[in-house]
Amino acid sequence: MSEINITPFTDVVLVLLIIFMIATPVILQPGIKVDLPKARAAEANTDKNITITIGQNGDIYLEDQRVEFAKLRYEIAQRLKDKPTMAVIVKGDKEVRYETVVKVIDAAKQSGAKKFALGVELTDSPFQLYRGRPKS
Repeated sequence: MSEINITPFTDVVLVLLIIFMIATPVILQPGIKVDLPKARAAEANTDKNITITIGQNGDIYLEDQRVEFAKLRYEIAQRLKDKPTMAVIVKGDKEVRYETVVKVIDAAKQSGAKKFALGVELTDSPFQLYRGRPKS
């Protein structure tokens, strides 16, 4: 037989392709589990941003790396040195204390940040407003 049979090679390549297609979304998910508050309207910004995540227990993460609050201002200032127009997005778990979110925003402002945003999870359902008793 003078020809090479490439059918087994093709099968292996296709199986590897399927495995990578399934594994990629799992790999690209952020490593910090945060239950964000829900909102109906939000604005997406495609520019590079500085993302600060506050976990349910109050841990602070800057771009997926845990940071002590005392070093937060310095780290933000270092990132803003190259691009001072970057926005700071604060993603706080809905169970985190409001005081912690305010302290993080204040630290970012003292670091020289000019633009701020709060991370939310979009909902599809309309707000349910209570307007008194239903009429019979």
